[in-house]
Amino acid sequence: MKQFVIALFAVFYFAANVSAQKFSVSFPDSLLKQPFSGNILLYLSKENKEPKNGTVGLDMFPCFRVNVKNIKPGAAVIIDDNAVSYPRPLSDLERTSYYVQAVWDRDLGSRSIGRGAGNLYSVSQKVAFTKDFNKIFKLAATKVNPEPVFKETQYVKELKVPSALLTNFSHRPITLDAAVVLPRQYFTEPQRKFPVRFTVSGYGGDYHRYSGNNNPAAPMDTTAVIVVNLDGNCRLGHSVYANSDNNGPWGDALTTEFIPQLERTYRCNGARLLNGHSSGGWTVLWLQTHYPNVFDACWSSSPDPVDFRSFLKVNLYEGQNMFYGKDSTLNQVGTVDGVFPWFSMRDTYALENVVYRGEQMHSIDAVFSERAANGEPMRIIDVKTGVVNPAVFDHWKNYDISLYLRTNWDKIKGNLDGKVRVTVGNQDNFLLNYAVMLLGDEMKKLNSAFIFKYYPGDHFTVSTPEYQKDGAQFLETKYHEWLEKRK
Repeated sequence: MKQFVIALFAVFYFAANVSAQKFSVSFPDSLLKQPFSGNILLYLSKENKEPKNGTVGLDMFPCFRVNVKNIKPGAAVIIDDNAVSYPRPLSDLERTSYYVQAVWDRDLGSRSIGRGAGNLYSVSQKVAFTKDFNKIFKLAATKVNPEPVFKETQYVKELKVPSALLTNFSHRPITLDAAVVLPRQYFTEPQRKFPVRFTVSGYGGDYHRYSGNNNPAAPMDTTAVIVVNLDGNCRLGHSVYANSDNNGPWGDALTTEFIPQLERTYRCNGARLLNGHSSGGWTVLWLQTHYPNVFDACWSSSPDPVDFRSFLKVNLYEGQNMFYGKDSTLNQVGTVDGVFPWFSMRDTYALENVVYRGEQMHSIDAVFSERAANGEPMRIIDVKTGVVNPAVFDHWKNYDISLYLRTNWDKIKGNLDGKVRVTVGNQDNFLLNYAVMLLGDEMKKLNSAFIFKYYPGDHFTVSTPEYQKDGAQFLETKYHEWLEKRK
């Protein structure tokens, strides 16, 4: 009887496997002459005509991944129900029409797999899933993502500084990149030197968005400044310019390699001011608190979690499950108005299990976690259950800005106090306001001169003209204080 059951199971398994939905993907030698080893990703979307360009979280889409070795040009690879999948195996997807693209990830250093320079991809095509599971869809890569080219103008310049620190860490050439935007007075007053306002974008931001722009730098309220738009993108996500086990010494590279080269290249007067939003907001707060003698003030806007007692409202110190609240409700990564569910922790981690590097949660692991034996970042959670790994979290504590300030305040307050302004919207989509409030309470207990301000709005709508003006005025005030000390 037992043998009969096993045989019957084998028949059903074989039948299911034979009738599974399949894609056959390949690439020609005109795109890549040597065999390919690595990950191939298949992106699907009902609405997005370029599904490979979707962003995990802001977009949630079916995605599938297989790892292959030594696939020769012209050889076919089958992607079927055995692929790592989100949200479910190919055969279990809704029978409807999808835009589809396959990407061969050569993993050459770009953060984005879908847009990564050097990656091969198939042009988007629309396919209809029917009940004919025997139909095999064929996708041939015909394109290669190009290396982005920056177009300089009179006011906007590209600065790429080779980093010995990061190159030695990564064993491949690494540069620190930025778009430098000059004020109009840089040309009308050729003897004048200017303060620098370092701006750091949020996750996914790219300095190439300033390519071809010929607008001079806007003043910092009323003061003409050189604006340096830093680009923290790296292979594993956003470096946030923090020294880390997985990305390398980005903070040290910025302060000891990039800034000296910037100040040799342009007429800077030595004042260095920071501002950033979202992941950029976390970045500038980290830089200001860890390099207080290098930077003169920072305005941190809607920063990523600055107190791990509220990591998107999850208290990691209590070992709360990342996926589920105490009442078994799904914890959210994104909300509407800070209240209504948008996309959950569980789904985000599940999709990132397919899109295996470079996305937001992987990016955080890359900065905060130790390096695993396989050379990749250790994951803070079990991606199937949401259970937090306490050993990994012990290492994360090194990046809890609130804990760092509370522990080291007596040693650092002399060089730091009064240099920080933190602002956030009361309805932040990513629940970042809760961690900011915890940090604000702690700094109040320490009688610090840090400024915390809360505004109406969410992560995106908070940035009103009033919000921007208040932040610029703070930086300008700190700049005038810097000038007074120089007299």
